[in-house]
Amino acid sequence: MMGNVAIDGGTDSTGSTEKSRPPAGGRRARRVRMTGAERREQLLDIGRTVFAEKGFEATSVEEIAAKAGVSKPVVYEHFGGKEGLYAVVVDREMRQLMDMVTSALTAGHPRELLEQAAFALLDYIERYTDGFRILVRDSPVAQSTGTFASLISDIAVQVEDILGTEFKNRGFDPKLAPLYAQALVGMVALTGQWWVDARRPKKSEVAAHLVNLAWHGLEGLEPKPRLIGHRRS
Repeated sequence: MMGNVAIDGGTDSTGSTEKSRPPAGGRRARRVRMTGAERREQLLDIGRTVFAEKGFEATSVEEIAAKAGVSKPVVYEHFGGKEGLYAVVVDREMRQLMDMVTSALTAGHPRELLEQAAFALLDYIERYTDGFRILVRDSPVAQSTGTFASLISDIAVQVEDILGTEFKNRGFDPKLAPLYAQALVGMVALTGQWWVDARRPKKSEVAAHLVNLAWHGLEGLEPKPRLIGHRRS
């Protein structure tokens, strides 16, 4: 009778998981115990890193399990397979980016709102680079949401409301607000995809130049654009 012994990182009768390491120097190796929740988080962290590096297709359950020091059934137990793990990783990153953008849009002046939106995306890229690399790839998971394009559309809807009010105040046709919202958000998003690898110029300069183009247009570009909000870096 095995009792409460967990093998290959499986789950024992107490709901905890553990990883066995081969003995070194003839002594019995110390076992590292994890609860089910801790193991799940470990697999998510490892999956996020590998998906960002290799993409969905090139990533295998075997590799994720090996990096976690568990057997393949443990990954299936928590996520049902590679698709399930990927879906949870994408969902978390989507919510993280959306929360950062939503909480950033607090200014009253439209130009500062543009600055805040640009900084929010660039902040996310800087802090969660692996997550951004995953999001900008087309999701293989069969669902209508969960892609970078769908997330950008959600953000554009928020910007659309802001632009609609501003268009009314200026006497412009508010029906054109969705078009301009998609254009503005798309410009920032595509620049972010380029900046994730380039990382030059620095973040504040990228934000300033994005707003410069969006606010002044090509004809009125400032040679040395400035930021008007409280953010300077």
